[in-house]
Amino acid sequence: MKISSPPLYSRPYTAPGWLRGGHAQTIYPYWLSRPSIAYRRERYELEDGDFIDIDWLDNEPTAPLVVVFHGLEGSSCSHYVLSLMVMLRELGWRGAVVHFRGCSGVPNRLPRAYHAGDSEEIDWVLQRISSETRGSGAAFPIYVVGVSLGGNAFLKWLGQQGQQACRLIEGAVAVSVPLDLAAAGKVLASGFNLMYTRHFLDTLKRKALGKLDQFPRLFDANKVSACTTLYEFDNIVTAPLHGFRDTEDYWARSSSKPWLKYVEVPTLVINARNDPFMPPSALPAHAEVSPSVVLEFPKEGGHAGFLDSPFPGRLTWLPERIVRFFGEQRGGLRHGLPMDLPEGLPELRIS
Repeated sequence: MKISSPPLYSRPYTAPGWLRGGHAQTIYPYWLSRPSIAYRRERYELEDGDFIDIDWLDNEPTAPLVVVFHGLEGSSCSHYVLSLMVMLRELGWRGAVVHFRGCSGVPNRLPRAYHAGDSEEIDWVLQRISSETRGSGAAFPIYVVGVSLGGNAFLKWLGQQGQQACRLIEGAVAVSVPLDLAAAGKVLASGFNLMYTRHFLDTLKRKALGKLDQFPRLFDANKVSACTTLYEFDNIVTAPLHGFRDTEDYWARSSSKPWLKYVEVPTLVINARNDPFMPPSALPAHAEVSPSVVLEFPKEGGHAGFLDSPFPGRLTWLPERIVRFFGEQRGGLRHGLPMDLPEGLPELRIS
């Protein structure tokens, strides 16, 4: 199979005229029918006795590899993951979707689960993927995409690792990231945004209560059932299970925004200014990030939405933007040199 490079163009995101507002641009893509991707699942056994499932999009062993960390309660079937996998498949690239503990459709074994600041888990997974895929001496780039919660944990890892991260990956993109967890938690606790909170809590509470069958005294079931905000859930479940004092401690220590100034890997951060999960006032300024970080804050797009026209819409802009940024790191635009590129890519429609 011929391995292609992404097209040498980029267009600013413009929302369809028939889909206005951050809520519509967030919710509508969720309901689009989704393409079928032939994943190959692999289980990584962890040193603590737990496991992580990875869904692979296979291609030539020397093809570029894009590792994806999904958002809160996401998976390899999330619409933003599938649209990217379709793009990678068309290019002849490979993909690896890392499921956080308990997100692959199979309950994990330990009391703990996953959280927004779990950079240690990110490090372990990327070290393992790099050593296994490059163990034969194959030379190919590894890129990483983190979305929402997964993007926050990944950006935190990038900042903590600094130059060391450049030994593992060549480029990074973070999309719709709650860079300031306290600010995100506040906006998700009121008004229409409570709809998203209820959606997340529906599965989070079900998983937490299911843990009580394995670990009966893990926490108070009545308090978990009574949670109506992520703040309350994190205070009762997430924080104590993962070594934090309380929600404030968890959110403060896990937010990725303070780490952006230490990032050395070429990194693109995409956050829509009308993202219901992240107030624009909490987005970083250029002075708050390292020279390796490119900030791209479109006026519209919602949370991990970025739907294209025409009706009924296509999920093409975001994967195109991602692979183009990665293509720049392969020696094209980054060095002012042309690349051997196709005129364009097929239209990839999810409808």
